[in-house]
Amino acid sequence: MSNVTESREAESGAMENGSTTGAMVNAFTVDVEDYFQVSAFEDHIGRDRWGDFESRVETNTHRLLDLLARHRVRGTFFILGWTASKHPNLVRDIHAAGHEIGSHSYWHRLVYDLSPDEFRSDLCRSRDVLESLVGEPVTIYRAPSFSIVERSKWALDILAEEGFTVDSSIFPIHHDRYGIPGAQRRIHPIETAAGVITEFPPAVFRASRYNLPISGGGYFRLYPFPMTRYFLTRTCARTNGPFMFYTHPWEIDPDQPRLGVGSRLARFRHHVNLRRTHGKLERILTTFRFAPIREVLANSSNGS
Repeated sequence: MSNVTESREAESGAMENGSTTGAMVNAFTVDVEDYFQVSAFEDHIGRDRWGDFESRVETNTHRLLDLLARHRVRGTFFILGWTASKHPNLVRDIHAAGHEIGSHSYWHRLVYDLSPDEFRSDLCRSRDVLESLVGEPVTIYRAPSFSIVERSKWALDILAEEGFTVDSSIFPIHHDRYGIPGAQRRIHPIETAAGVITEFPPAVFRASRYNLPISGGGYFRLYPFPMTRYFLTRTCARTNGPFMFYTHPWEIDPDQPRLGVGSRLARFRHHVNLRRTHGKLERILTTFRFAPIREVLANSSNGS
């Protein structure tokens, strides 16, 4: 499809979806991690080897920052503590651009592979690094690979105990690595022993008895854009609420090194349609309204 055709289609989509896309403010989020840090490759790339790989996270994140600036969109950036420690100026640049800062853990370890003590230690280490760089509290969290599942829901208690008030880690879908299929699809409070934490799940489209993931990552790269636009628009209309969208800096980097590790499925998920991601992001930013999570939550609670 030509760029002209794509542009016209995006414009017509925005027009036909006018009332929904124009009124609803949705959450745009970025998980700031490098291509060699993804969970699908962790069995083959030890964390003690991270420093051996070419880091591309600064360049790719700045490309995202430029893209968002062009569209006057601010979002929430969930940043790995390890990445923040290695690239402190990147964190400062994200914050200086007006984006919200959240924790994406320190070591990008799956929550259900950790003990409660290990999780707390990792969480606090990431929070402390980020707070030292931005000079304000960090109280919003996303688990690596959405790994708060049924057997790791204890992590919510620890999040609340450590002062976190918003989580975006529970994906209400079936998946081989993550997800709680029966979880609520809308923004909702979760009671813990240490207080209430607000859960903002990634968007899904309810089809019959199943939830179809539609909110970003590999799903965004795989689906044709008109399908994504339709699902997101219908989801907003059905729930009368905002959706959560997410992406990663490495997803706009088709020239990243091919690591040749992981299963065939893992490699497919990681590399599918990387060359199209930047263009698709341009289109979604012109079709829907976006803001950081806390602004979206404020608008939602005010009935906006």
